[in-house]
Amino acid sequence: MRARGYENLKLNHEHVAEFDYRPARCKKTYRMVVIRKNISKEKGQERLFDEIRYFFITNNRCHQKNLIAQLSALRALHSPIDNLTSNWAYMLMLMTSLAWTLKAWAALTVPVTGRWKEKHEAERETILRMEFKAFVNGMIRVPSQVVRKSRKRILRVMSWNQWLPTFFRLSQALQL
Repeated sequence: MRARGYENLKLNHEHVAEFDYRPARCKKTYRMVVIRKNISKEKGQERLFDEIRYFFITNNRCHQKNLIAQLSALRALHSPIDNLTSNWAYMLMLMTSLAWTLKAWAALTVPVTGRWKEKHEAERETILRMEFKAFVNGMIRVPSQVVRKSRKRILRVMSWNQWLPTFFRLSQALQL
């Protein structure tokens, strides 16, 4: 890099601070993490200047970063160009986005009431942060059997997983 004269950013040191933050009209308190990075900028063999950058991270931003990282892994954030393959990729992105929206909607629809309110809130937060593959395996791919009797349908769950109580509360809230 020095021989060709490229710019080089080198991290000298960083400091991390953490505090509680609550916006004016918000009831919830968020954990705010501030990272201060001292970066020296070099070009060739010359040191140009030191630059200080601040990064502010909250709970919600961490969730959004995870979401963007997982969508990027699926190449879902790239737009189409002009052929069938690119249009197919764009349609895949739309379906992926719809599936993520379904996951978030399901998590926010789960009822949080009664004496288990704190446990239910923790489950809701876990579902919101959960990777999509884990959500599909825990809440969508539930092995069951449909039995049709006279004027009735009975759904029998064939195996158990840790998300079934949440699944049943969600289905009851949706009147399924």
